Amino acid sequence: MTLSWPSNLWVVRHGQSAGNVARDAAEAAGHVLIDVEWRDIDTPLSELGVEQSRALGRWFAQLPAHEHPDVIVCSPYVRARETARLVMEEAKWSRGDHLRLRVDERLREKEFGVLDRLTRHGIRQQFPELHQQRSHVGKFYFRPPGGESWCDVILRLRSLTEMVCREHAGQRVLLVGHQVIVNCMRYLIDDLDEAQILALDAQMDVPNCSVTSWRLDAQTQCLKPDLVNHIAPLIDSGAPVTAAPDAQAAPKP
Repeated sequence: MTLSWPSNLWVVRHGQSAGNVARDAAEAAGHVLIDVEWRDIDTPLSELGVEQSRALGRWFAQLPAHEHPDVIVCSPYVRARETARLVMEEAKWSRGDHLRLRVDERLREKEFGVLDRLTRHGIRQQFPELHQQRSHVGKFYFRPPGGESWCDVILRLRSLTEMVCREHAGQRVLLVGHQVIVNCMRYLIDDLDEAQILALDAQMDVPNCSVTSWRLDAQTQCLKPDLVNHIAPLIDSGAPVTAAPDAQAAPKP
């Protein structure tokens, strides 16, 4: 069976989370552990994250009606689900015949296993051998005990992409996920290699509630890049732009 792409595909990182704030505080203080009370999956948006999500919803609402999403697929993590809910609320979209909302675990955050909640200092202190191994192998292939490599994330996103093409061909699809999800979707759709995607990742963190998107080229029937880490929805609304890595994530060396 031949699979066809959606006509429009947007990938959005969730708004700033309370975990992002806790991570910044822990790193600044030189702590070993990020002090958060929630599981990673339960980490909510910060007040700023709510503001960013509403700003994104207003941006989508201003698009022509024929360019609004037909389906929203989001990570099951609370911060992503809250982002999707607030976008829908601000855009005045109702879940129903003309808009489908799906939650899919394949869009979840990269899992960090034994490195979960540790700061850079904490990783070096508690797992020096793993820190050295990660530096040698590189973040694309390194898999911490109990966690995932970027390749593992890409594998599940290949499955998600096949589902999107099979069930939502020709439709407008919005994916709401996490920083690594945005980068790995770029790797898949733009046919990048390890060096290219890591170079892009090294340039900057994906801003919260930024938009990366593709449009279907009618002639080639392939997706063509449209927007990359687009932050105009936040700037236009006066919402501060934030780009810190997720709090529970093992940070860059």
